[in-house]
Amino acid sequence: MKVAYVISSDNSRAILRDMVIPQLESGNHGAEVVGMFFVFDNTFLLLKDTDIGERLQKLHEETGMILLACDQCAIERQIENNLVQGATIGCFPVLYGALGSVDLDQVITF
Repeated sequence: MKVAYVISSDNSRAILRDMVIPQLESGNHGAEVVGMFFVFDNTFLLLKDTDIGERLQKLHEETGMILLACDQCAIERQIENNLVQGATIGCFPVLYGALGSVDLDQVITF
């Protein structure tokens, strides 16, 4: 099963740090994650030189997983030029285009 995540809740840091990222790193997540879209303050999770950001970058490099930060959210927070390599910024049309090329089964928001 191929899934994409919209990262939007106040609990997203803990969910990624304690559950999703370790499962992806160990290969037992149970689904292929093809993309993650980060909105609001969750765009900070894609910052360079942070534990979560660096781990997500490594997963992107290994799997090709899309890492997308909401453009307006990143610009508002003045971090658009400080995201991990491989992360891009854009809005929903960019997300639709990126995910349109994969055989996506579900989009999950947390």
